[in-house]
Amino acid sequence: MTNTDRERHRERETAFYLFTQQRLPACKPVLTPAWVITIFLFTGFIFIPVGLVTLRASRSVVEIVERYDTECVPEPFRIDKVSYVQDDSIPKNCSLSLKVRKYMKAPIYIYYQLDNYYQNHRRYVKSRSDRQLLHGWKYHATSSCQPVEFNNNQPIVPCGLIAWSLFNDTFTFIRERAELKVNRKNIAWKSDRDHKFGKTVYPFNFQNGTLIGGGKLNPRIPLSDQEDLIVWMRTSALPSFRKLYGRIEEDLDADDVVVVHLMNNYNTYGFGGKKKLVLSTSSWLGGKNDFLGLACVFVGSSSVILAIVFMLLHLKSRR
Repeated sequence: MTNTDRERHRERETAFYLFTQQRLPACKPVLTPAWVITIFLFTGFIFIPVGLVTLRASRSVVEIVERYDTECVPEPFRIDKVSYVQDDSIPKNCSLSLKVRKYMKAPIYIYYQLDNYYQNHRRYVKSRSDRQLLHGWKYHATSSCQPVEFNNNQPIVPCGLIAWSLFNDTFTFIRERAELKVNRKNIAWKSDRDHKFGKTVYPFNFQNGTLIGGGKLNPRIPLSDQEDLIVWMRTSALPSFRKLYGRIEEDLDADDVVVVHLMNNYNTYGFGGKKKLVLSTSSWLGGKNDFLGLACVFVGSSSVILAIVFMLLHLKSRR
């Protein structure tokens, strides 16, 4: 055998050559009826218990959900709610009574929920400058922030429609004439606070125009510490979403009545949006969400049903 023949033989024994010629050793399982039935039964016996445990964890979460955007508008202004919320001379204070149906163990998470609010709109999502949020007004390439980029020929920090439309309703909670303290620290992601919002970047020229979109920011506090803004800037993918407002660090007993004093400042009336206040506990799985548990139970039940069908077909006609 010549050297050329030996080289060709070595090349044909390489993994690449065997792969291209489809000669690699492979496992080719034969899916017999017994194997198919066993696999479906095993899938069902795994998914059904997991789904039931997940559902139980979700159902153990106690939630109080109260819509307030309609009730907090005085009766004479309910015909024209937009004029009411835009008129600064009309007081926006409102009170709600929340009755606790079940014992709620601290921490109790406070969310505001907005419906029919499309934060995923392409123009809205793009209207921000991540570089400016991190480096401040010295970063001038903020064309993506239009139309909220400059005011009086000076840059706006933070610029863009997302920051401009910051949620600005406020809530105070009273139980038995004593105010419940709300912890508003560490409500934003740590990665956002440390790496996306500058520790030396301060609000500048923000909400100073003729058209005010939402909440204002303290110009003496850096953006990395303005957690309301950080939570709001993480836009939602769906038109109905919740954002964390704070935490109550005290337990609430069954039949407790919590009085909420709120300021109904945020304008959702112009686009038919809804505002809700949510108090919720949590489980090892997080908040209340039955989807994962129901999906696991559905997959497991479907697998068991298919296993039974295949078993009956196999017994009826073994070939």
